[in-house]
Amino acid sequence: MLFNSVDFAIFLPVVFLLYWFVFHKNITVQNVLLVVASYFFYGWWDPRFLLLIVFSSLVDYSVGLLLSRTQAQRARNLLLLASLVVNLGFLGFFKYYNFFLENFVEAFTFFGRDIGASSLNIILPVGISFYTFQTLSYTIDVYNGKLKPTKNIVSFFAFVSFFPQLVAGPIERATNLLPQFYKKRVFVYSEAVDGMRQILWGLFKKVVIADNCARFANIIFENYADLSGSTLVFGAFFFALQIYGDFSGYSDIAIGVSRLFGFKLMQNFAFPYFSRDIAEFWRRWHISLSTWFRDYLYIPIGGSRGGIGKKIRNVFVIFVVSGFWHGANWTFIAWGFLNALYFVPIMLLNKNRIHTDTVAEGKIFSSVTELFQILVTFMLTLLAWVFFRAPSVTDAVLYIKKTFTFSIFSIPANFQEWLITLFFIAFMICVEWFQRNRKHALEFTQGKLPRHFRWSLYVLLFFSLFWYGGAQQDFIYFQF
Repeated sequence: MLFNSVDFAIFLPVVFLLYWFVFHKNITVQNVLLVVASYFFYGWWDPRFLLLIVFSSLVDYSVGLLLSRTQAQRARNLLLLASLVVNLGFLGFFKYYNFFLENFVEAFTFFGRDIGASSLNIILPVGISFYTFQTLSYTIDVYNGKLKPTKNIVSFFAFVSFFPQLVAGPIERATNLLPQFYKKRVFVYSEAVDGMRQILWGLFKKVVIADNCARFANIIFENYADLSGSTLVFGAFFFALQIYGDFSGYSDIAIGVSRLFGFKLMQNFAFPYFSRDIAEFWRRWHISLSTWFRDYLYIPIGGSRGGIGKKIRNVFVIFVVSGFWHGANWTFIAWGFLNALYFVPIMLLNKNRIHTDTVAEGKIFSSVTELFQILVTFMLTLLAWVFFRAPSVTDAVLYIKKTFTFSIFSIPANFQEWLITLFFIAFMICVEWFQRNRKHALEFTQGKLPRHFRWSLYVLLFFSLFWYGGAQQDFIYFQF
């Protein structure tokens, strides 16, 4: 079920009314409602996928209980291994089986051997990469003694399947989200109102920005060989805004919907395109995944400890694995590898933590130096996004090669067709710039802005969804 669909527009109020007006007196009953609603939400795509999420939940719930009952290190290691094998096994089969098989066959073909293996017609379960990592965080934290295992199976199943963030995050840690299912939730009007504002902004970024940018980006990437360099620059630009509007829009909606039900999720995007270097960009982009890999992979393999060689190795491991998490294609690995190349010099110069504040803090405009840093960082991310979007590494290289020709100085033939979308992009950038120190772009301090100004903004956003909303597109990260 898509957030930007009529189905969800019916589903959400029904669940909300049942949650607060029918089952509000009992936490357990509320949690049962959330489990049922979440399974209905997830099963809307394909009910067969529910078997995977139920089985994964049962495995990790059981492993957690067994870990609490044994102190023998060998037994604990085997239990953790069981959780890793089940979760990563499902993920590996559904997401990577055909990739490894096809590359295995190609390798043998290169050496003159035909092994005759054929790929399988596997349907990738929606959101499997997200809920798999969410359940793994629970098992690993219990194993490491950072979290006490839960005996409340309803709360655990609700934690794993919580519908607002089930299929595209944020990837919540059990230490943050699971305890919220134990406590009585109280409806807070101000939280709900701010949640609705966050939902509105998320829908605007998805429907008006991402879906319209997708239309132009798709045409340009599919026909890049016949287009000018300037048009290809705009193609990369439109995709950069598409993936940002799409993914951060989903996160805003997920967080806003969660607040309607009394839950607080972590911030997943912190205006990343205002970053002054790549290190800052990755602290602000898909925060839940970046911190997951930092805590469960980067630090365990050594992090920034050790010699220069180990530091470089660990950076490449974290970025390449992060790229591969996104999909079974060499383009994602190349994208991760390129970001590692961006990051290593900053790390070696010990400058990867110099931009931890908000750009131009307390000022209306940034300095010339900061503006230059933002533009350079954005251009580097555009280059990397070409690999992310292109169907193959060869296509990405040819796309970039075709971009940097004399035609890059020409005026794109379709520029007039893009004007309205570019206007809304500029509008979004302006709003987010002035709100860059907030959790989301429509978070307003009480009394800071006149009421009529705020409501004019809400009305503009609401009607833009209907006047200029692009053709409905699936959320990009559903395929991951």
